[in-house]
Amino acid sequence: MLKKVLEYAGDYRKKTYQAIAAMLIGVGMNILPFLFIYQIITPLIMHQQISTHYIIFRVIAIAISLILYAVFYVKGLALSHQSAYHTLKNLRISLQCKLEKQPLGVIQEKGVGAHKKTFIDDIEAIELLLAHALPEGISNLAIPLFIYIVMFIVDWKLALLSLGSLPIGLLAMGAMFKIGMKEMSNYYVAAQKMNNTIIEYVNGMEVVKVFNRDGESYHRFENDIRGYRDFTLAWYKACWPWMALYNSILPCVALLTLPFGSWLVLHNYSSLPDLVLILCLSFAIGTPFYGLWRLSQLYHKSVIKLSLLKKC
Repeated sequence: MLKKVLEYAGDYRKKTYQAIAAMLIGVGMNILPFLFIYQIITPLIMHQQISTHYIIFRVIAIAISLILYAVFYVKGLALSHQSAYHTLKNLRISLQCKLEKQPLGVIQEKGVGAHKKTFIDDIEAIELLLAHALPEGISNLAIPLFIYIVMFIVDWKLALLSLGSLPIGLLAMGAMFKIGMKEMSNYYVAAQKMNNTIIEYVNGMEVVKVFNRDGESYHRFENDIRGYRDFTLAWYKACWPWMALYNSILPCVALLTLPFGSWLVLHNYSSLPDLVLILCLSFAIGTPFYGLWRLSQLYHKSVIKLSLLKKC
């Protein structure tokens, strides 16, 4: 399905690939500061002497890494948005051509609100997939995978501990998705009903006032909006505890590494420098790891929007 969408990108597809490359470099630059911090901490805990020049060099390297991270990441976002909005333009043109070939009765039966939602809201939601989920997701996935390989090379026991937050977070995420998917179709039905009512109310306001039916019309308008609001709040209230749980646990890669890793060091199963390195790398991948899970939700929503567009 993603391949089908990228066909609408045309010559701008290469900008998407350039955005992915730029963000890969950017996320890599964001991890380098933790390695430089490790190089500063390790001699100190091993009671080795280090010079002022040694520290200044690494502090400057940290600053340069953060600047390069900002430059490459912003450049990647700029390229991905250029490609995304060009693709959205082509998608809308293609959908317009399909709409022009449909019978008028089919168009009227669907409702003005549904068409407005398709052309504006549903297609606009794909921007999150093309401009964020795709380039940022690949970079946030590739870098942590590379770091985990390095972790297992350094000390496989500590590396396994750093994976401890995954199953707990995934269980919470699974519970949240189970609740969310159960009500997903009802949510879109409520949203479509509200959109149709709003547009019909605004377009027919003059006629309603002429025939003095504004009270009845407004009552329907109010009920549909309140129904959508109440449904959304109830749905969010059911999902929120699980969202809070996995948002707290998943980025905390050092959740088990710090206590149990310290125990391994005290019993000479691992070395202190290795523990410091694993902890620094754990803190380094916390941000991209959380970003990956956040983008996975955007990807899931975008796929639903794409499936709806495919039916148009």
